[in-house]
Amino acid sequence: MKILILGSNGRLGSALTRSWSKFAEREMIPLTRAEVDFSDPEKAEAVLEALTFGTGDVIVNCAAATDVDGCERDRDMARRINAEAPGRIARLCAARGARLVHIGTDYVFDGMLDRPYTEEDQANPLSHYGVTKLEGDREVLAASPQHCVARVSWVFGPDKPSFVDAIVRRALTNPDAAAVHDKTSSPSYTEDLALWLDEFLKAAFPGGIYHLCNGGTCSWRDYGEFALECAHRSGIPVLTTSVAPLKLSEMLAFVAVRPPRTALDTSKFTRITGITPRPWKEAVEKHFTHWRP
Repeated sequence: MKILILGSNGRLGSALTRSWSKFAEREMIPLTRAEVDFSDPEKAEAVLEALTFGTGDVIVNCAAATDVDGCERDRDMARRINAEAPGRIARLCAARGARLVHIGTDYVFDGMLDRPYTEEDQANPLSHYGVTKLEGDREVLAASPQHCVARVSWVFGPDKPSFVDAIVRRALTNPDAAAVHDKTSSPSYTEDLALWLDEFLKAAFPGGIYHLCNGGTCSWRDYGEFALECAHRSGIPVLTTSVAPLKLSEMLAFVAVRPPRTALDTSKFTRITGITPRPWKEAVEKHFTHWRP
C-alpha cells in the first residue's frame, strides 16, 4: 500500500509519517507543503498527477490554511487551500480508485450547542476559515463515497509545538499565565490520531465524516492549567500551575469570530471500530512525560 501524506511537515503530518513508517508493508510518501503547494491548486494537482498511485492506495491530506485570522484577511487564499485544492485532489483520487482521507475541523460549527457535536449536526461556520473548510469537506465527499473527512480539534503532539507547549514554555520564565475560560472543545493528541486514522487505511472502512478527538471537554484555561500541572509533576521547573481566566469577548486582537463550544462526539468512530479515545487529560499527561523545553 502506498500512503501519501500531504502537509507531512506539519504537526499531524509529521506524527503520521513517523508512526506509519514502522510498517514494512506500507510505502510512505511524505510530501511537504512546499512540494505540494495548495495555494496553487492547479499546480498541486499536477504534482500529484505525475505520481504513481491507484486502487488500494491512500492519500491523507493534512495540509490546510489554519491561521483563522489570516483566512479572514485573505479569503481567496483560504478558499484555494482549504476548498479548491482538496476538491481537485479528491477527484484525482476518485479517478484512480484511491481513497482520500481529508482532515477537517470543529470550526465548521457555530458553537451554539450545549453538547458535543455529532457528524449529523448541521454545520454553520462563523469564520471564513470555517466556511472554506466546510466547502473542502463537501468537495471531498462529493468526489467519491469511499473518501473520508476526519474532523479534529485543538491538535497537540511532540512534533510541532502547540498551545500547551507554549504555555509551559512561557511558565519557565514567567509566573503569569492566562487563557480564555469561556471557549471549550476537545483536544486531539497526534500520537492517538495516528492510531485512530490507521483504521481509515482499511479498504472496508466506510467513507464519510468522522469526528476524532480525545474524550471529554475543556476550556483553553482548563487545558493550559492541566498542562502546567503535568509539567510540574514531570519535574519541569515551571514558575506557576495557575492560569487566570480571560473572556473570549476580551480577545480584541482576533479578526475572525470564534465558535464558543465545539466539543466533538466520537461515538460513530467507536461504534465502527470498537476504539474508545482515551480522555484528554491522559493524553496531555502522556505528552509531558518525555517533554523537553
